[in-house]
Amino acid sequence: MKVLANDGIAQSGQIKLEENGFTVVTEFVAQADLVSEINEKKYEVLLVRSATKVRKDIIDNCPSLKMIGRGGVGMDNIDVAYAREKGITVFNTPASSSLAVAELVSGQLFSLARSFYDSERQMPTNGKADFKGLKKKYGKGIELRGKTLGIIGFGRIGQYTAKYALGLGMKVVAFDPFMDKAVIPVEVADQTVNITIATSSLDELLATSEFISLHVPMPADGNALISTSEFAKMKDGVRIVNAARGGVIDEDALIAALNSGKVNSVALDVFVNEPTPREDLLKNDKIALTPHIGAATLEAQDRIGTELADNIIEFYNK
Repeated sequence: MKVLANDGIAQSGQIKLEENGFTVVTEFVAQADLVSEINEKKYEVLLVRSATKVRKDIIDNCPSLKMIGRGGVGMDNIDVAYAREKGITVFNTPASSSLAVAELVSGQLFSLARSFYDSERQMPTNGKADFKGLKKKYGKGIELRGKTLGIIGFGRIGQYTAKYALGLGMKVVAFDPFMDKAVIPVEVADQTVNITIATSSLDELLATSEFISLHVPMPADGNALISTSEFAKMKDGVRIVNAARGGVIDEDALIAALNSGKVNSVALDVFVNEPTPREDLLKNDKIALTPHIGAATLEAQDRIGTELADNIIEFYNK
């Protein structure tokens, strides 16, 4: 039973699989060579993250494949429905990375509120010559306590994000077409306080939020969820974090909203053209940037690896 973990797997998952009789290969195979490699080595399980794409060409031409696993949440790089039609089991690890993504978002909320992201760019080059000027530039930050965070998409990651925001004293509004409310347990000093948050309309969220965080998959029609009309409904000076998918925000409309001042600043962990994001985003001094690292903590990777292994072992033990 051979497993190709083409985008890698945490040691915890690899060890667990090998202890249960699986051969695990973690050497990366280029996209163009995947079909021939899978067929030559007779891999039954293909594990990917976001880099490797599993489209119809692989599904149709690799008869040995029984399982396709995605280490993480979104599966837009896999033709999921088509694979399942062909009898291949497709799975992901939705619970394992939620906490890590929510912590990244929380860090970016602080960064946007106090302009850490830009200060850390400017201080090494201009801090000595223009210390007073930079102090004045970054001396107009805002506090998170009492501000309203709008969370678009209120699944596991959105709810973890709400936990952190509520702990900081922020007000939380949420939009999710698949639920009316959610109970958020907030743990503080060995006590748990359960807070019920009723979801609102997207328009209400856009109109009332001073910060917005997105936690939704790419829309099925391929169109951005946030574009020119949505930006127009937001408060002036809103701050936005996107650690979901690059395409959920129209990047042209985002640049226009930043230039007009409608959006004060934005933190992006995801981009439309990964792994080659557009240069005007990378060089915009109103954008905090990370290279799609939302789930990239040691703890989350261990949980993902273990969850991948558990799914595979359970499948073969049936």
